[in-house]
Amino acid sequence: MASTLTKPVSMPPAEAAARRRRTRVLALPEARWASLSLVLFLIALPLDLLGAPAWTWGPLFAATYVAGGWEPGREGLKALKNKTLDVDLLMVVAALGAAAIGQVLDGALLIVIFATSGALEAIATARTADSVRGLLDLAPGTATRLLADGTEENVAAEQLAVGDTIVIRPGERIGADGRVRAGASEVDQATITGEPLPVAKETGDEVFAGTLNGTGTLRVEVGRDASDSVIARIVKMVEEASETKAPTQLFIEKVEQRYSIGMVVATLAVFLVPLAFGAELTASLLRAMTFMIVASPCAVVLATMPPLLSTIANAGRHGVLVKSAVVMERLGQVDAVALDKTGTLTEGTPRVTDIRPLEGPLRDEDGLLALAAAAEHPSEHPLARAVVDAARARGLALLPAVDFRSSPGIGVTATVGGDVVTVGAPSRLLTGHQETSPAAALASELEAGGRTAVLVQVNGVAAGVLGIADRPRPDAAATAAALTKLTGTAPTLLTGDNPRAAARLAAEVGVTDVRAGLLPEDKVAVVQEWEKAGVKVLVVGDGVNDAPALAAAHVGIAMGRAGSDLALETADAVIVRDELATVPTVVALSRRARALVVQNLVIASVFITGLVVWDLVGHLPLPLGVLGHEGSTVVVGLNGLRLLRESAWKRAGADVTVQAGA
Repeated sequence: MASTLTKPVSMPPAEAAARRRRTRVLALPEARWASLSLVLFLIALPLDLLGAPAWTWGPLFAATYVAGGWEPGREGLKALKNKTLDVDLLMVVAALGAAAIGQVLDGALLIVIFATSGALEAIATARTADSVRGLLDLAPGTATRLLADGTEENVAAEQLAVGDTIVIRPGERIGADGRVRAGASEVDQATITGEPLPVAKETGDEVFAGTLNGTGTLRVEVGRDASDSVIARIVKMVEEASETKAPTQLFIEKVEQRYSIGMVVATLAVFLVPLAFGAELTASLLRAMTFMIVASPCAVVLATMPPLLSTIANAGRHGVLVKSAVVMERLGQVDAVALDKTGTLTEGTPRVTDIRPLEGPLRDEDGLLALAAAAEHPSEHPLARAVVDAARARGLALLPAVDFRSSPGIGVTATVGGDVVTVGAPSRLLTGHQETSPAAALASELEAGGRTAVLVQVNGVAAGVLGIADRPRPDAAATAAALTKLTGTAPTLLTGDNPRAAARLAAEVGVTDVRAGLLPEDKVAVVQEWEKAGVKVLVVGDGVNDAPALAAAHVGIAMGRAGSDLALETADAVIVRDELATVPTVVALSRRARALVVQNLVIASVFITGLVVWDLVGHLPLPLGVLGHEGSTVVVGLNGLRLLRESAWKRAGADVTVQAGA
């Protein structure tokens, strides 16, 4: 078995800097203004509450209005110029109206809330752009092109043309999509297909730009332009999905136009109509400002946000990072789930699952494993590491290996205790009449079960076969069952791995719908097909190859511990601790939050309607109007904060557990 990489690959300083590039939070103007607004508000708040003179806190609140309100106000005026009225402008006007009648604190709080919301949206957008740019760094900037006279030249990867031949040496990243024309090696292409193990490549096999070559040297004929490589297509798909996926708006945003226009018209009517019938200017203005305060959607905004934000905070304490309130709302809407295989349903690390010795002296399981581990010990190949780790787990003593040799795509050979031990691929080591031997039968049996078969030979004679596979997570089966009960549909397995390995894992975790051998664009096509049919899909994955599907899905969740940077940035939520069982729990918690949002909207609507009717029909004193308005805001705010409690997470988990066992 070939060693994939025996030493770290050096990286040019420019490339290393490019890979580290990330937009700083305070580099975004929205974040700077929101931060300034919040700081000013927090300084002014205690001064106001403690009864300090107005000259101490008044300028601070005024600065809060300017810092947090000028940008949404500007955008609102732009929208107004285009004959639309958005809620941002309405909030600025309501805040100024509150200040005009002495409710400076209420208006400042409203400004801070909306400025912070805009900053969070800008940060999320910048992070996605960073991750897409970082993906391009996977493909090397230069390649070694082989000329007709046999000489070599270094050229920029984008200068390669279809039909060129490039040379990829051990440890290098492949510079273009194409086919191997000479050489043999093993290529780590997990970034593209998600396969957990390096894949043997020889003449005629396809390779992809950005994947990592092992110890062999390959000559590859370029098959696609750089702009059409798989990596480039992944970038394009992520960008398109991020741009074209219509975000699910929160309830208040769905009625934004009607509410905004209606409130403005009603406020003007409350002010102008009494004037037309001879009312005093001051009385009409006071009634209109009271109307604006009590009709202000502060309670509606708090009816929506605290439950969702509380749920986000609660989920965060339990290792689930949900990136926005919109995402938390979407989680409760999903009715189908697609799961990646490697690193999501499985641990992502190959392990020895079967030890099958053949008849012979000292050929029990421990003896066979010890010989194989001794020969593999100098290798850095993932399969070699799995064999060595299995021997160590059994406490086996390993004899020293000498004369170690590695053959890319075939295996390794070493002398252990005076015997020549060869460990490698059965298809390469068994030739001629050996193809029908007991060792070949054992290898076929293991491969049919979804394992990777590894043959062990001693002095040229087959001693046994090892089976190696990626192990499913302990909570994979329970998670699949819980998601089935939550959504009413069994999860689907989407993987770039081979069909046999996918089928074996699916059988272990209870998944019946398996789509294997998929490239990133294939996964996207499946998700888009569901979305077009009206199915709201949750995709859970961890690799670069999952990123387009994560972006195209209604909601995308990435596994955080081993997840690629692109997957983590593209996904709407991240499982920080890699606890797969938290996925159904956070979905259940989101559904609780959605139910509480509806409850709060009813409470807020009752308060607003009652106060508005009182102001229009009777005479609502301004202090009482403010008290009712603030009271409704406090009620819905506290109601939403119930989801911050630990018991809310436990109840959601209990609901999932009960349903999964039903």
